[in-house]
Amino acid sequence: MNNITNIGDWFSWFFSAANMKDIFLYNNTEPLIFTAWFFWGFFGVVLFIYSMIHKRQGLRNAFLFLVSMFFYYKTSGLFISILLFSTLTDYFIGKAIHASALKWKKQIWVALSVTINLSVLAYFKYAYFFTDSCNALFHTDYEVFNHFAMWTNEWAGTSFKVNQILLPVGISFFTFQTISYSIDVYRGHVKPVKNILDFGFYVSFFPQLVAGPIVRAAEFIPQLYQPYRLRQYEFGLALFWILKGLTKKVIIGDYIAVNFIDRIFANPTMYTGFENLMALYGYSLQVYADFSGYTDIAIGVALLMGFTLPTNFNSPYKAKNVAEFWKRWHMSLSSWLKDYLYIPLGGNRGGSIGTWIAAVFILAFIALLAGDLLVIEIIIFASLALSVVAITVKRFREWLTTNINLLITMLLGGLWHGASWQFVIWGGLNGMGLMVYKLWRKISPYEKFNNLAVLMLKVFITFNFITFTRIWFRAENMESTWQIIDQIGNNFSPQLAGQILFSYSNVFLMMAIGFIIHWLPTRVKDWYTEAFIRLPLVVKILVSALTVFFVYQAMSSELQAFIYFQF
Repeated sequence: MNNITNIGDWFSWFFSAANMKDIFLYNNTEPLIFTAWFFWGFFGVVLFIYSMIHKRQGLRNAFLFLVSMFFYYKTSGLFISILLFSTLTDYFIGKAIHASALKWKKQIWVALSVTINLSVLAYFKYAYFFTDSCNALFHTDYEVFNHFAMWTNEWAGTSFKVNQILLPVGISFFTFQTISYSIDVYRGHVKPVKNILDFGFYVSFFPQLVAGPIVRAAEFIPQLYQPYRLRQYEFGLALFWILKGLTKKVIIGDYIAVNFIDRIFANPTMYTGFENLMALYGYSLQVYADFSGYTDIAIGVALLMGFTLPTNFNSPYKAKNVAEFWKRWHMSLSSWLKDYLYIPLGGNRGGSIGTWIAAVFILAFIALLAGDLLVIEIIIFASLALSVVAITVKRFREWLTTNINLLITMLLGGLWHGASWQFVIWGGLNGMGLMVYKLWRKISPYEKFNNLAVLMLKVFITFNFITFTRIWFRAENMESTWQIIDQIGNNFSPQLAGQILFSYSNVFLMMAIGFIIHWLPTRVKDWYTEAFIRLPLVVKILVSALTVFFVYQAMSSELQAFIYFQF
């Protein structure tokens, strides 16, 4: 770069083979994520071309589908084949569902879509789990074998390891999205997309592809056929979403993670119980700042191109109970689980055949997790005993049948995050929390009180319960989980709290700022959002430039991946 003295030299450098390779080929050490400078260069080029073709809907949608494919390739390499497979499969299944006149035929096609999608998801996400469980139970020595890698090596001449299965980025998100499409076509909520490129665009739209929000077909597909429109208000709002997301992710989330949280969770016994507790509170802030920061940027980027994505977070730590928390946190997944799992199982009306099938599946999953025949025998005995009590005791049976779907939904939500005891316990604790709240609200003398003191108490209890469950969500393994709990319970060292607060003063200051902003009244947040939108364009640009400057000054030397990329 130092030897470049004119435009010709610059073009020669830019279009050199090495630099073209960096631009267009996948590099697993430099994935294309929102906080990378390369992404904003990519997005700038996309916007430039988009501005010239946005009036031609067919060309516009095809272009966004192709750049979304490129985005996913730069993020996940040849795993793009899995995304294309899912897209093609559900496109043709959706057409078959709509064309079938008989209900049972439609149901077969829907079942095929669900089976194919969940099988692909299970293969990549749970192959190691099933292999290890089989080896532990039956004393075998099976090893995982990556058939996709073998086929890719044969077809494309690559040299991927066939004894290693990596998880494609975003597979859980686009799998749930395509499943919802098939079900919505079956239910008559949306007509099948006639153009494969339009459907591919819906499935792969790059802002929300790898970490959500999960977009329903009925919400997004009609937007494919609407003319592009971006008013001054929407431009200001989109810019605000992007800047807010970058600030959350980098200045708050990454800073407190790199300088405090990650150190504690890596070696919990090296730190006092007070530090472990502060790391837990910090992680609650970090995971919110990181995940909601991603979706904020996604919403803003999509809005600049004229598309509206659903809100995914609504100040979740303002929730007054666990039920309200799950209506505010990862709202696209919570509503997906409600509409496509909880209600079809029977909701709070009672158990169904699907309920008991799901219960057997979860129990089998837990038994495999245990990897011990004795544990499996205990699970079977406990299940039979519970069934006998439910049959003979009416009140218990009524309570069980009206709550079991809630527990199943949360357990499956935990397993969606990964196949481990930690996610089973995390999901189970949240399910139990919801069940206990349903009982408590019937007898609580404070349920209908909303004065400030009671409101703060409710928020405090809910936030601490959610933070407590995150021990299992964040800890490196089960051993670390119990170490954290032991440190907090037996080595709290309150006399060192002042010294610790002083030593990590910048981290705790950032945590305080993050929580204060989060707990600001909605009207205050609406006020400064509207104030930014009303700023003159020149002032908007200046504020944006200063924000970006501070964001990238605060960035650590290595880009920190978004937490939910691993799911």
